[in-house]
Amino acid sequence: MIVNKFVLGSNPFFDAYVESDILGKLIFIGLVLLSVISWIVLIHKVIITRSAKKFSQNFKDSFLNQKLNPLGLDTSLLKSNQNNPFLEIYTVLKKQSLDILNKNRRFGLQKENQSEPSYLSPTDIDFVEAHLYNSVAKQTKNLEKNLFILSTVVTLAPFLGLLGTVWGILTTFSQLQSQSGGSVHQMVLGGLSLALATTVLGLLDAIPALIGYNYLKHEIKDFQTEMECFSNEILSSVEMQYRKVDVK
Repeated sequence: MIVNKFVLGSNPFFDAYVESDILGKLIFIGLVLLSVISWIVLIHKVIITRSAKKFSQNFKDSFLNQKLNPLGLDTSLLKSNQNNPFLEIYTVLKKQSLDILNKNRRFGLQKENQSEPSYLSPTDIDFVEAHLYNSVAKQTKNLEKNLFILSTVVTLAPFLGLLGTVWGILTTFSQLQSQSGGSVHQMVLGGLSLALATTVLGLLDAIPALIGYNYLKHEIKDFQTEMECFSNEILSSVEMQYRKVDVK
């Protein structure tokens, strides 16, 4: 207990916090809250992104094993994986393709021979492709959700630290003008301690947030490319299986 008190008492951030005024303490608390929030968002988004890639790769392997029957993949057992963008994209493809095939079967031009199977026209393929692109954009937006918090911390934390710096220097000069004697040295050290501690805290908040933000943006951008490639792959499989051959 004595050792802990000694370490806590010798901590420059703790000393600066104790010796600061109300505004200085509020700045310290604000910087600590920004740090906690940014780390929570950063860790959460990293976990979400990695789990999305893992589940999506597993689903892609399952789809490739049944590529010759692209609309026959049973997804009922995979619905528990909430964070699976590839599954969501495939679900959109399957729903739109089956709806169009059923419509063509009911209202198509095969009136003389109702047993003839239905097919997807080039216009139908374009329609499904548009829905797939919308699904990819939606999944990308979900992955980027709350990333603005990290970019906000990157901008706000240094400014909040600068506010503490200016306030610490301002209070130091104000006390120097109003008092004199042996306590002047202690007042100068206290004001400079507040000024430097808030600057350091602001940088300690901003640097990890900046690195995490750039890392997540890069990972999500790469994963968006993977989603676009996967959507093209499953659409090509459906087109190969259900598009009617153009014979002149």
